[in-house]
Amino acid sequence: MDRSLYIAMSGAKQTLLAQTSNANNLANSQTTGFKSDLEQFRSMPVFGAGFPTRVYAMTERPGTDFSHGAIQTTGRELDVAINGEGFFAIQDADGNEAYTRAGDLHVAPEGLLQTGSGLQVLGQNGPIAIPPAQKMTIGKDGTISVIPLGSNATALVEVERIKMVNPPIENLEKLNDGLLHLKAGIPPPDPEANVSLISGALEGSNVNAIQSMVEMIELARNFELQTKVMKTTDENSAVSSKLMQMA
Repeated sequence: MDRSLYIAMSGAKQTLLAQTSNANNLANSQTTGFKSDLEQFRSMPVFGAGFPTRVYAMTERPGTDFSHGAIQTTGRELDVAINGEGFFAIQDADGNEAYTRAGDLHVAPEGLLQTGSGLQVLGQNGPIAIPPAQKMTIGKDGTISVIPLGSNATALVEVERIKMVNPPIENLEKLNDGLLHLKAGIPPPDPEANVSLISGALEGSNVNAIQSMVEMIELARNFELQTKVMKTTDENSAVSSKLMQMA
């Protein structure tokens, strides 16, 4: 009895974990540059002392879906999207280099160029600082140019160039902060000259909302099935105990 109960219990638990991952994908279906998480189920033996017939279900995240989201034209001069392969280099909350395709940029009050989530955008020499300007443009190669305050329209000054990279996908992993990081032991890549931008546009999330909704229903039904197995096992155990008492 305990065999089926244990398998059903572990299956129900892992189904809830998969539902959490799927719900996070669905919640970010409108998040700029979001890359959805993949999940899968498999059976695992119980390690250590125990019976070899005891197994448990396990959900795991085998990786991230790196497919591109749809490009949406916004017309805003600080909105940029990667044209093809590549990533923006940004500074994460711990001060380390990380990568994203979210190009909803803005200039903070202190003059630093940041993403929509408030992370510093990196240039060739570290975080990018924008001087007071009446107009700012970002070229296809990531070059940032401004017209300083008080200058005429022809006084265009080049400030910095956004660091854009294109490391092998297998060298990247998505962590809990939602950003892409290099795996342990891999040095930061050099800027890639072939990565280009589309100005006045943003890359949307690559989450398929309809597919995620269908998966949510399937996981809910799977959880219901697991709980029914647990209930049936408990009922069978109670009947078996009564039979033993009558013997």
